[in-house]
Parts: sequence; C-alpha cells; structure tokens
Amino acid sequence: MTDIDEIIENFEFLEDWEDRYRYVIELGRELPDMPEDERTDANKVQGCVSQVWLASTVEKDADGRIRLSYRGDSDAHIVRGLVAILLTLVSGKSVKEIHDLDIEATFDRIGLREHLTPQRSNGLTSMVNRIRRDADAALAAA
Repeated sequence: MTDIDEIIENFEFLEDWEDRYRYVIELGRELPDMPEDERTDANKVQGCVSQVWLASTVEKDADGRIRLSYRGDSDAHIVRGLVAILLTLVSGKSVKEIHDLDIEATFDRIGLREHLTPQRSNGLTSMVNRIRRDADAALAAA
C-alpha cells in the first residue's frame, strides 16, 4: 500500500478535482479485500450513509507498545478510497500515535474535506471516531 506522503504528493500533482476523485477511487481499488466474515455488525461503522466496515487487530510490539492494524471496506467507491487513505494513516500505529495524529488536518491538507458532501464528511468523522474508540478500548484492555 502507498504511504501517506506519497498520497499527499500525488494529490498536489493532480490539479483537477475529477482526477483527484479518480485517484481516490484507485486507492480504494488497491485496498486489500476484507474477508467476508469480518463484514459484521460489530465492525460496521455507524454514522456512514454508505456501508463501511473497520476491523482491527491489537498487538504489542517488542517495546510493549500497543499497536492496531486495520482492515476496512465500503460498498461505495469513493468511500472505499477514503478508507484506504485513513488506514494508510493509522494502521500499524501505536495507540499514542493514533491519538496524536491530526487525521482531519491531513484530509484538509489534501483538500479532500472541502470537496466531500456533508454526508461523506460526517461518515469520515464517524470512521475517525471509531478508530479512536478502538485505540481507547485496546489501551483499557491492556
């Protein structure tokens, strides 16, 4: 998967918003398929107009930090691309790193938030909130 710096650089290169949307869709196509058995109500993100699923795996690294790895999917092409960008930002990060990330600022930097419909913007916020709750739950369970 592409790293966030490369994604940001590619967005800066693309001047036309139709091209940017095509790029978001392409990022979604590159997202690994989510196993069907993970598309459960427990993994479904509430607050999204489209169907969105996020599943996490919690691990401790050699230094004892709790890390979360994510898998995700959506039934909408653009939203699946947003999921791909979001997972690029957070997957494999420690709980502290996830909390320290200004995810919204990254999407603002790309310019995506201003070009999303209000429903998609609310859905993105729901995904971010879900990831932060997952991080809190992983920390509490440790």
